[in-house]
Amino acid sequence: MRREYHCWYSARVGRMMELLVFGHAGAKVLVFPTRDGRFYEYEKLRVVQQLAHKIEAGQLQLFCVDSLDHESLYCFWKHPAERIRYHIRFEEYILHEVLPFMQHKNHHPCTIAHGCSLGAFHAANIAFRHPHLFQKLAAFSGRYDLTMQVESFTNLFDGYYDNDIYFHTPTHFLPDLHCDWRLHHLRQMDIVLVIGKEDPFLGNNHHLSHILHSKGIRHQLHEWDERAHRGYYWRRMATLYL
Repeated sequence: MRREYHCWYSARVGRMMELLVFGHAGAKVLVFPTRDGRFYEYEKLRVVQQLAHKIEAGQLQLFCVDSLDHESLYCFWKHPAERIRYHIRFEEYILHEVLPFMQHKNHHPCTIAHGCSLGAFHAANIAFRHPHLFQKLAAFSGRYDLTMQVESFTNLFDGYYDNDIYFHTPTHFLPDLHCDWRLHHLRQMDIVLVIGKEDPFLGNNHHLSHILHSKGIRHQLHEWDERAHRGYYWRRMATLYL
């Protein structure tokens, strides 16, 4: 299996950014790590190993990006407005640097947004905001409203709210989305949401599913037994839904 390490300085986020590429051809998969994950997390969790047959056959090519969550969404010493602004700079890095890099390396017409846990939020958020850039979304164990509080998971913005947070919260901006062009692309997208029946984000996934149904956006919502919120389950999900 081809494995490539890439690193460059991004002026958009003001630091060096690293990523790993696995494979040589096939649908391009933009992989966001979990909250505490890095660009090598998918390899460390053995998800890459689990997908080796598809990668080596040229069906999938993974682009595993790094995380800035502890400098943005989880940087609690910053004001919430500053946290979301840095998150937006991260999105701009993905849109204007990573996606063109992916296209340069691989001209396959399918690009998949994918992630687990907080990575699922990143994948869903960017896919729903820019649906013309993605043909598929595969989001596992995600929370799609970072302002909600459930179990030990707190409101990441401490009760603060502004337009930036609104437009980066899928369950907030999707109900008000009436742009025919964006809705057309969302209705063409293959959307797969996976969540454990005991996962604290189960209700949020049901809420997102209801919103998608109300907009005529076809999707799949799969519920797995137990919490299903760790590598053992994500390896199995990846082979089924990617």
